[in-house]
Amino acid sequence: MVRLLNVYSISAFIALGGMLIGFDISSTAGVVGTQRYQSYYDNPLGVRQGGITGAMAAGSVIGALSSSALGDWLSRKVTIQLGTVLWCIGASLQASSTSVTMLVIGRMVSGLCIGMTSALVPIYQSEIAPHKIRGRIVSLQHCAIALGMMIQYFIQYGCSFLNSTAAFRLPWALQTVPAVLLFIGLFWLPLSPRWLATKGRWDDMLRVLAFLRTSTSDINDPLVLAEYKEIEEQMRIEREELSSYRELFSKKMRKRLFLGMAVMAWSQLCGFNSLLFFIVYIFDSATISNPLLAASILYIMFLGGSIPTYLWNDRWGRRTSLLVGALSLAFWMYLIGGLFARFGEPNRVENQPFTWLVVDHPAASRCIQASSYLAAVSFAMSFGAVKWIYCPEIMPLRIRTKGVGIAVATNWATNLVLAVAMPALLRTIRWRVFFIFGSFGIAAFIHIWLKAPETKQRTLEEMDEIFEHGEPVWRSFTGVHYSARLDALAKEIERDRLNNFVSIESLDGV
Repeated sequence: MVRLLNVYSISAFIALGGMLIGFDISSTAGVVGTQRYQSYYDNPLGVRQGGITGAMAAGSVIGALSSSALGDWLSRKVTIQLGTVLWCIGASLQASSTSVTMLVIGRMVSGLCIGMTSALVPIYQSEIAPHKIRGRIVSLQHCAIALGMMIQYFIQYGCSFLNSTAAFRLPWALQTVPAVLLFIGLFWLPLSPRWLATKGRWDDMLRVLAFLRTSTSDINDPLVLAEYKEIEEQMRIEREELSSYRELFSKKMRKRLFLGMAVMAWSQLCGFNSLLFFIVYIFDSATISNPLLAASILYIMFLGGSIPTYLWNDRWGRRTSLLVGALSLAFWMYLIGGLFARFGEPNRVENQPFTWLVVDHPAASRCIQASSYLAAVSFAMSFGAVKWIYCPEIMPLRIRTKGVGIAVATNWATNLVLAVAMPALLRTIRWRVFFIFGSFGIAAFIHIWLKAPETKQRTLEEMDEIFEHGEPVWRSFTGVHYSARLDALAKEIERDRLNNFVSIESLDGV
């Protein structure tokens, strides 16, 4: 009989924090093109609309940076609960906003939650996951983001037919539902075993590991004891190091920090998130009929593209997914930009979000639409999921929340810059912005090829070995499969070869 609470169900539930990110992304995308929103907020254009969209990312930067101290102090779980409270406050301010200023403040408060949850949910998932399926477990965060985006967008699409301010107020108010569910449900979920280890709560840590790894919560299971031993050994080594921001920028650690920051930045600079925020503008510019409905297909494609990543990322690997994603995203961005450049013309109507139109070229318009959908699939199968997997697993435990917090803050800071700039760029440099995104995709491919090692199927405690092997990453670890070290240790324990570890037996029944 399958137990209700296991690694999969726990990770799927805490991924509601990812659903909040999806709600955030769609919270403006579905309303910016509606008449009710434009008339109520006095038709915000350019930097003004960018400021509204980017306010969430501004709060997220602060939330991500604060997640390190709070996540180490209060625990990953309790800090996520704190974030859900902030989300409900922010959503309430948005839903009741009477001015652009109030709307921006509400989005910034909600952003504090997004920063906390986007940093700590994948950390929690990676710390409870068995190493052989860690990619699958953490990719649930991305699946939840995609699902949240689709749900929120369709809610907003349905509400767009309302002839009142409820067209945007109701979707913003409904954002509180998953946050309330997450806050309540977290009381029943275990604390992270690795966080318990940092607090010296070894008995509790062993019980949680046994609960997560066995159906009977057997603390004497050899695999449980092997993982316990490996974490204990890693903690012994890490006690000799300083857990501080200063260490993050040390020669030994800054490679990992900058790599995590780069992966997060490339995920934004490749352009898909900017496309996602303003897809209605882009489809309008391509003169696609009913752009709101056409945009809804993109969200379905994005969710569909998340499923293969969930199923096979631990087989494909992080490095391969990122390399293929960078190249494919560059191709779609170049194609969209080229179609706009070849078949577009200036928009003669003033005070529009876009100043370039594709008119009387239905084949080009359909190709732009299809390329946007395929960009969604490419992103979902690469950066969309892998960035949440890769950053937590490459950081050592003692500075994991700090390193991931800075990396996630980089993600939201880049998102902020692009969200503020994108509306103005669509009005000024027009189709050239897609060529810029395509060039960033090529740069991302080169950087990942040179600097990003493969981490699939390795335990979190083995990352030092991966980053300190001393050979170029394209020569080593590209074909690595799962590590057998933990299994070997479990067999030794089972054969009673670790006599100095027998004292664990005394914990039975504690």
